[in-house]
Amino acid sequence: MADDSSRSASVFRRDLIDLLNKDLSREYQAIISYVVYSQVLKGAAYMNIAAELEKPALEELNHALIIAKQIDYLGGMPAVTSLPVRTSEKAEAMLRYDLEQETETIANYRQRVRQCESLAEYAMAEAIRQILVNEQEHQIDLATALGEDVPEVRSK
Repeated sequence: MADDSSRSASVFRRDLIDLLNKDLSREYQAIISYVVYSQVLKGAAYMNIAAELEKPALEELNHALIIAKQIDYLGGMPAVTSLPVRTSEKAEAMLRYDLEQETETIANYRQRVRQCESLAEYAMAEAIRQILVNEQEHQIDLATALGEDVPEVRSK
């Protein structure tokens, strides 16, 4: 009987590794997005915003390192590829892409916290909670830059 529970836990751990690797690829995407957007946003209305986008790029790098560490801890190999980065000639479109990405990331990390806790990986859940704090700050900043309310995050 103990053998069955350890088998199901190992299956869930493999699933968690796969999900965290998708999160890691999304973090890579965010790093690239913030780097590119911070350099190509044009127009007087976006100059301050462009400069502010450099800070989240560094925060996303820190998130990637934290997630990679958790993947390694679980016995997995961290992903090495980014999700595709969307670009546009229009500054507002790029900010909207970022806002959509942050909103999806928040939903994913909320789910990841629950999954970690169900595996009794409380320290990992806490590390992801700290990432969530940053991601929600990014979401608020982007919504503010667009002059919009912060989007509701739908549970997955």
